[in-house]
Amino acid sequence: MKIRKGDTVKVVSGNDKGKVGKVLKVFPDKNRVIIEGVNLIKKHSRPNPKNRKGGIVEKEGTINASNAIFFDARSNTVARLGHRILSDGKKVRINKKTGEIIE
Repeated sequence: MKIRKGDTVKVVSGNDKGKVGKVLKVFPDKNRVIIEGVNLIKKHSRPNPKNRKGGIVEKEGTINASNAIFFDARSNTVARLGHRILSDGKKVRINKKTGEIIE
C-alpha cells in the first residue's frame, strides 16, 4: 500500500466522495484505511469507565484503500505516489505529478 498513517487523502468514490481527511489507521492485509471524518458509523456502546453514560457513538469506519488518493496540500491537488531509490540506497515515496519527495 502506498498510503500511510498520517497522509492526507481525498475520497474518490462512494458516499463520501470529495471529502479530504487524514489517515488515522491502515490495515494493509485487508487493503482498507480509516480516514478522519469519513464513513461515519453509529455504534451502540454499553456504559464503561471511558464512556460512563453509554449510548450511541459515532465513529469512523473503514473504506477500501483504492477509494482514497493522496492529496498534496502544497499544490492543492491529488496525485499518484511512486517509489524511487536515492543514490545513498534509501527508498522514498515521490509525487508522480511533480516528482517531489514526500516527507
